[in-house]
Amino acid sequence: MQTIDEMITDVIRREGGYIDHPDDRGGPTKYGITQKTLSRYKGYSVLTREVKNLTVEVAAEIYEQNYYLGPSIHKLPNEIQPFVFDSAVNHGSRRALKFVQSVCNQAGYTPTLVVDGAMGPNTRRGAEWCQQQMEELFLQALCEERRNFYYLIVANNPSQKVFLKGWMNRLADFGYEEQLV
Repeated sequence: MQTIDEMITDVIRREGGYIDHPDDRGGPTKYGITQKTLSRYKGYSVLTREVKNLTVEVAAEIYEQNYYLGPSIHKLPNEIQPFVFDSAVNHGSRRALKFVQSVCNQAGYTPTLVVDGAMGPNTRRGAEWCQQQMEELFLQALCEERRNFYYLIVANNPSQKVFLKGWMNRLADFGYEEQLV
């Protein structure tokens, strides 16, 4: 079982340092923390230089509060927490929880979950059921769901294709291997 500190270290490694890629819809970003996210955290509109000066400690605090505890990812089965946390960082917590809800529904969990991206008792029970029934296949199904989402992003906005290899590498960190047909 990974601790939240280990998950945060992994995310910061994946996200890297400061970047301001012209095709990145997040704009100026450091350690995966966007200018918008840092502005919400600080309570005012931050400048680009404040993003550049972001410390690992502040990034870690934002991650733990906004992407782990806030959306209740800590209530999911331990086996999928690192993946769902990473998904929350990459896509937002609502999208990350939608991945879980969608896979639970596809696996036949009843009652059918509302795919709303909110963590409630039914989502928690559905995730626990899937983990028990599917074991390691649950994580693989979540990876497949996220992979499909990445391809949908690129289909809707071809400028995002520049990020596809990095996104697939991110999935590989969770044991996912692209199945080419």
